[in-house]
Amino acid sequence: MQILVTGGTGYIGSHTVVELQNKGYEVVIVDNLSNSQIEVLDNIEKISGIRPAFEQFDLSERDLTDAFFQKYSGISAIIHFAAFKAVGESVSKSLEYYRNNLVSLMNLLEGMKKYKIPNMVFSSSCTVYGQPDVLPVTEETPRKEAESPYGNTKAICEDIMRDYCKSHEEDINCIALRYFNPIGAHETGLIGELPVGVPNNLVPFITQTAAGLRDELSIFGEDYDTPDGTAIRDYINVVDLAQAHVVAIDRMLTKKSKANYEYFNVGTGEGYSVMQLVKAFIEVTGVDLKYKVVERRAGDIEKIWADTSFGNAELGWKAQKSLEETLASAWKWEKKVRGL
Repeated sequence: MQILVTGGTGYIGSHTVVELQNKGYEVVIVDNLSNSQIEVLDNIEKISGIRPAFEQFDLSERDLTDAFFQKYSGISAIIHFAAFKAVGESVSKSLEYYRNNLVSLMNLLEGMKKYKIPNMVFSSSCTVYGQPDVLPVTEETPRKEAESPYGNTKAICEDIMRDYCKSHEEDINCIALRYFNPIGAHETGLIGELPVGVPNNLVPFITQTAAGLRDELSIFGEDYDTPDGTAIRDYINVVDLAQAHVVAIDRMLTKKSKANYEYFNVGTGEGYSVMQLVKAFIEVTGVDLKYKVVERRAGDIEKIWADTSFGNAELGWKAQKSLEETLASAWKWEKKVRGL
């Protein structure tokens, strides 16, 4: 089975490519390398022993996307990661986020219909829940108005897929995985999160500060309604998350889906505050970490974590790796990248 992984040289994408190849799938990657490096292919090959096929172009270009599908006629399913994803940046560059994230999805759906590719797993996000009134969030928790354009693109993409599946019940199947906060790296230290420029996510900011690339870590706000005043998230190991995508692909290819559009929460079911994460990193690594509290960041929500019971039961999948193991893997990756 040939699987197209868009954004496959990115953080979550690269780990998913490894897990797919480990399960015997043939992978084709499409990535424009706007937030990743081509060298990731070398490290995927070192881990799995297989170098995936790779095409570099922008999926928001309709003609290029169509030409790709003409070239690769054996694709059985798509995992769609490719998107702009920084919450803060989306506030200042909203139009760019809407154009990129929505048009790329629509081009893929169009290609699925035209070239008879029946299955897609979509990289969605817990941001579709906004700031929930009740925690933890289940799949039945109402979606709320997004706190950022990024979050809104995920909600709109879900709506586009749902409506498209409704009108193509015989030949299109989609699963949206609403994941929480992916962190960590592959146990080999060969692939991990390597943001371009200043990190937007917490853990790479922590590891870069620990490695001496940043003078100190900025903690955005300490006046939230949480036990220690800092925001709370559900942090999931990226390899656990990657394996959830493989399980979702298996579900569709073996025709075990209960509807042609489904969505699942993918998290650990545990919430940790920013300060808890910082202290856990210091304890796990023994590295002294400088940090300061600054103003809240636009688009951030106060607290969210998942109820994963439905997704665990339906997918037959559950997050396995501990927070400590995950933070240790992130530090191992950072040290390898920096030659420490």
